[in-house]
Formats: sequence, structure tokens, C-alpha cells
Amino acid sequence: MGAAHAHGHDHDHAHGHGHVHGPASYDRAFAIGIVLNLGFVAIEACYGWRADSLALLADAGHNLSDVAGLVLAWGGALAGRLRPDARYTYGWKRASILAAFTNALLLLVAMGSLGWEAITRLHGSEPAVQGVTVMVVAGAGIVVNLATALLFMRGRDDDINIRGAYLHMASDALVSAGVVVTGALALWLGWAWVDPAASLVIAIVIVVGTWSLLRQSMRMLFDGVPEHIDLHAVRGELEALPGVDHVHDLHVWSTGTTDTVLTAHLVMPVGRPDDAFLEAATRRLQERFRIGHITLQVVNRPFMPMCGGAPAASPSRRGEHEHHHHDDHHDHHHDHG
Repeated sequence: MGAAHAHGHDHDHAHGHGHVHGPASYDRAFAIGIVLNLGFVAIEACYGWRADSLALLADAGHNLSDVAGLVLAWGGALAGRLRPDARYTYGWKRASILAAFTNALLLLVAMGSLGWEAITRLHGSEPAVQGVTVMVVAGAGIVVNLATALLFMRGRDDDINIRGAYLHMASDALVSAGVVVTGALALWLGWAWVDPAASLVIAIVIVVGTWSLLRQSMRMLFDGVPEHIDLHAVRGELEALPGVDHVHDLHVWSTGTTDTVLTAHLVMPVGRPDDAFLEAATRRLQERFRIGHITLQVVNRPFMPMCGGAPAASPSRRGEHEHHHHDDHHDHHHDHG
């Protein structure tokens, strides 16, 4: 009944709804990053075994988590490019959200482990002084991790899955830098406490930086309104359209880390708009809010039940109904199939 689907594929690139640098451009970055880090893990493990350094062997194991993080992010990006079918009509785009969320959890677990190790050493049960070999290998780690992080720097603002890979590598570059600096201070000045103290500070800094990734990916997992979208403004844009009395059953959510979807019922008591009206409304939403897949349905009066099972509001209760729905739309999502 007067529904208009606007997939936005023709306009996504032009209006920048998040596909400007599409995931395909990062295949080479993921491949290079994985090869670089696997090579570094092998070198680190070899030197750790030859120098009998538990610290290097442990760090080699930790750097394997970097490889896991890169594989995870790449898998999410690849799955997101699988074509939709009759069973999965949105495709597998949500895999990129799961990858970003899991990457955030991996980082938090790794930093929790680093923080615990640092606290243990601060209590004096394991005072470790970094040797020259450890410092040299950690220096190489800075180069490898920083180089890999730079491969993903361009897309970290457009795609939180890419941001997860970037944060994973940048975090390890920071940890490696801490090892070099504190190792030098421990060797030259005998300050063994500097190493665990610096590790604890670095862990806290990385946790603070990762929290945003965890929060954003969790919001996407639960069909929350993406952070870059102001739902009040979206509603205002739709209600400003000529002939629209009010907006009913408005939902905005993410199907992937770069894909946003909107559905809404436009209550228009007088007249039926033509395709030109719906196309203009779609373009305005795409241009202003970077929403790629838009479905607008025109009705004379709201008939869909409210999310949660409440009946549609009568015209006399429209103001109260709209206020109630405005408060609830963040937490509920009606499945439009």
C-alpha cells in the first residue's frame, strides 16, 4: 500500500553512505598485514628460544592474537560481500559487526592480561629487566605493527570493522614502544619498576581507546540507531515533506558496519504522492544522513501496532503517541522482512 523501496545502490558512492572505500580495497592490506605479523611471530619466537627469554616467547604468543584479529576482520569483510539470497535477504553483512565486536573483546582481554601481569610485577613477585635482545626485537615490533596499522588508517573512520583491525595493530605498536623505552631505563638506571608501571598505563590507554569500538559494535548488534545519525533530525526531515502530517513506525539500524537501513510510515491524510515525491524524499535522506537502503510507506492513517504490541494511536492521541514512540524507537526494532 503505497510502499516505496529505495535501495540506494546507485547513490551510495555519490552520497558517501560509507562505501567510499569499500571493503574490497583492504584485501591487499589484510594479506600484507597477516604475512608481516606471521613472519614477525616466527622471528620473535626464534630469538626468544635462542635467548631463553620468556618475555619474547610470551610476546610472540600475544602477537599471534594480532594475526587472529586481522583474520577475523578480513573474514567479516569478505562475508559482508556475499550476495543476498532467498534465505538471507540482507546477505551476511552483520558478520563485519560481529568481527568488530569480537576484535574489541580480544583487545580488552589482552589488555586485562597485560594489566594483571603489570600489577603482579609491581608487587615485586617478578621484577623483569629487559635485555638488549628483547629491546631490539620489540623495536622491530614497532615497525611491523605500525606499518600494518597504517594500511588501515584510511578506513578507520568509515568502517568500525577496519577500525578494529587498526586499533589492534596500533595498540601493539604502543606496547612494543613501551617495552623499548622501559627496557632502556631499566638497563641504564636500574629502574625495574618502570616496566610494569608503563605497561599498566599503556593497558589503561588502550582500554579507553577500545571502549568506543565495543560500544559502537554492541549498538549495531542490537539494531540501535548508528552513532552518526540523529533520529530527531531524520524525523524532522520526513515531517517537513509536503503533505506529511506525521511519521509513524520509524526505524533506523545497521545491517553491516557500513550499511544503514531506514523504514518509516508517512501519514498523509490528503492525497497520494507519486514516485517523484518518494524519490526526492529518498535522495534527501541519503544525502543528509548517509542512509543507503530506505523504505517509505504512505498511509492515510497509522494502522501498524506500536513496537511492544500497543495499538496504533488514534488521531486525537497522535501527539501523545508520537512522544511515546519517539522515546522507545532506540530500543525496539520492528522486522520488515
